[in-house]
Amino acid sequence: MAEEHNADERLVYQIKLQGGLDDRWSDWFNGLTVVVEGESPPITTLIGPTDQAGLRGILNRIWDLNLRLISVVPIETRVQSGGDGR
Repeated sequence: MAEEHNADERLVYQIKLQGGLDDRWSDWFNGLTVVVEGESPPITTLIGPTDQAGLRGILNRIWDLNLRLISVVPIETRVQSGGDGR
């Protein structure tokens, strides 16, 4: 059974895309780190913390750029945003 997460919980995600984006795109993708591997075709990896709403925004931007999504993997649990759980 899949592990459930609160929508406000920030997780570190690794998002892989087909195509090359340089680090200038980091701000447009909510500050995620941008890493490009390979050349034919290049694979871009976005990595960093975000909550579910932020992830939805990032996926919408990938759609807007017409990039091919390879994978979205949560790789590390972070603290909950807001309240005393900073």
